[in-house]
Amino acid sequence: GMNIATWGTANQSTLYYTWYAQNALDGLSSTCTHTDLQSDPWWKLDLLKTYSVNRVTITNRCSDCCANRINGAEIRIGNNSSDLYSNPVCAVVSTIPAGATYNYSCRGMEGRYIIVNIPLTSEYLTLCEVGVCVIFPGNSELLNNLV
Repeated sequence: GMNIATWGTANQSTLYYTWYAQNALDGLSSTCTHTDLQSDPWWKLDLLKTYSVNRVTITNRCSDCCANRINGAEIRIGNNSSDLYSNPVCAVVSTIPAGATYNYSCRGMEGRYIIVNIPLTSEYLTLCEVGVCVIFPGNSELLNNLV
């Protein structure tokens, strides 16, 4: 698969200072997203069209204070932009060590939107990098031209 996360646009439920949603797509694990403390915080990536998603990667924040905030986050993939929680869950993040990047297999789930949310609790959501690897069936020639 190929990482197409930067082909899309990111948004999040609230903004904490200048920790913008797009920070998760800038290739730097030193810049992160950050919501305010809120119930059910979310981050959403609009890929602008539907893809078959093979894998989602998440890089957790490096600081030692808050690495556990990602615990319990859900990764959702689907086509509903208004009711984010109606999109099916690809994976649940149990834990990611500070500064680490973990891969979550989504087995070709179809969707235009990639959502990371922390359900049923009041929390901050911070993501330092998000990657989305998709499958282009029968397009190996296209992939070779892009590399």
